[in-house]
Amino acid sequence: MGSIAQRIAKQILSYQDTNIVDMDSWREGKECAEKMINTNHDPCYAEYVVGQNIASFIAEEICLLKEAKGFVRTVSQAEDDYKPCGPPISPLTLSYFTMWSMFDVLFGSSRETIGSCILCILPKLDLPSGILNTMKLMHLSRMGFYVHCGIEGKAVLLQEIHTGETVKCLVPSGYIGIRGQIWFVRVMEPPLASCLRHVVMGTPYVIRGFPAYEYADYLDREIKRLEQRKPPGMKDSYHHLMKYGLNPNHWNEYIFCAYSNYQHDAVFLHGVPDIPKSMPHGHLKR
Repeated sequence: MGSIAQRIAKQILSYQDTNIVDMDSWREGKECAEKMINTNHDPCYAEYVVGQNIASFIAEEICLLKEAKGFVRTVSQAEDDYKPCGPPISPLTLSYFTMWSMFDVLFGSSRETIGSCILCILPKLDLPSGILNTMKLMHLSRMGFYVHCGIEGKAVLLQEIHTGETVKCLVPSGYIGIRGQIWFVRVMEPPLASCLRHVVMGTPYVIRGFPAYEYADYLDREIKRLEQRKPPGMKDSYHHLMKYGLNPNHWNEYIFCAYSNYQHDAVFLHGVPDIPKSMPHGHLKR
């Protein structure tokens, strides 16, 4: 039978020469995205903007298939519960929610994502090879807790709390922050050989009022809980936690419960995920 991603890819590709699926729609989306990116945008960020647009158009077609009904059910419920669009209506920004829904939501018996399906489809399409590499990086990406370690030129230095890795980051929202802040963000690998910085995808979530060790301790506790559950397919417990959480809405719920304020280029959170009293709006559903 093959994986659900392979079955979905086979169906989508079989529709290329029919009117059942409009394969031209997302090609047009790619062209529109490229036209929207003007010379003031960093080309490394622009690569991800194009990739996200292509992924969104393909995802729309995948959602029409019966094999994707589990995905549609999970994301539709999350849309009802969290109403993503960004503050002041919801603390979940569209950029965050789009990346979560396409690359972090597992569905089907083989527990794959829409990103898995897209990666099965792209090699069969007439697209530049760079797009496939960009999509692979998006598929592997995850959220993380980082300490702000200062500014170097136009880059923000972020050190991941659990791994200790420090990277120079472009922050497209324009927020530069201050040393010592805790950021909860999706940091993307440089998509092109010419890119010298990682990319913070979307508006940064900035946590105020708590030191880094609180999150280091939290991650240790959560990883232990996850390893006791032993979810199917888990290879790296930390990666699994930050990408999939203990349940599909684990990180959505944290952002929702911890939201405290916002400005045009950043969203502010307050609290540690497994300490309900530390968060302004309740506790995580486990």
